[in-house]
Amino acid sequence: MRAIWSGSIGFGLVNIPVKLYSATQESRLDLDMLDKKDHSHIRFQRVNEKTGKEVAWGNIVKAYNYNDEYVVLDDEDFAAASPKKSKVIEISSFVDAAEIDDMYFETPYFIEPDKSGTKAYELLLQTLNKTQKVGISLFVLRSQEHLSIVRPKEDYLVLHRLRFAEEIRDPKDLSLPSNVKIAKKELDMAIKLVEQYTEPFDITQYKDEYRKELLKIIKAKASGKRPAVKKLRVVHTKGTDLFDQLKASLGGNKKRVS
Repeated sequence: MRAIWSGSIGFGLVNIPVKLYSATQESRLDLDMLDKKDHSHIRFQRVNEKTGKEVAWGNIVKAYNYNDEYVVLDDEDFAAASPKKSKVIEISSFVDAAEIDDMYFETPYFIEPDKSGTKAYELLLQTLNKTQKVGISLFVLRSQEHLSIVRPKEDYLVLHRLRFAEEIRDPKDLSLPSNVKIAKKELDMAIKLVEQYTEPFDITQYKDEYRKELLKIIKAKASGKRPAVKKLRVVHTKGTDLFDQLKASLGGNKKRVS
């Protein structure tokens, strides 16, 4: 793995030199875009809207439209906005992990200690495990400040980027049901259905089946074969009585895991 960030974790007066590594990778197939006529690659160009000419990466700058005027920003401007956070993941407080709504969770990163910070790293890891807390911090990655938590996982630390509160949309605009009455027998039957389908969660049981099937189709077409197309058969439940539908569901072959 290649480190995407290096700096340190600030833990009170303790400073832990660390590196961050992306903890995720894409599982989807990398598809190219081609011209339908001759299968030539489609190129995307950075074009000046006035001249119509392509602009090299070295001549492209970032800017913010402020009062209809563009203010150009460079690397020094981004660093000056928060020079400390550019190199330090400063833990400002500790909270119970259960207090953080999973709506806020975004991207995870592995945290690896530098050789000079192994003992302090282990101290923080064991402390978080013992207290069942996570550390709240702000840090800068790729010229942007991120809210994050530092949390323990097995025998290593993970940094998990969080969304800011203003990034979560307000659900008040949703059209939600109101004054819907659920009969006790319907609720009891639904609870039984949930209990019947309850089992320990194992993420390894779930595979990217769509990617696998798509790859089968690609291999079939590459060998000149016509890929078999699965037909979707939609089965509609007979009747409209909710209780009867729940009762029929309980009669399935799914065994309850004890």
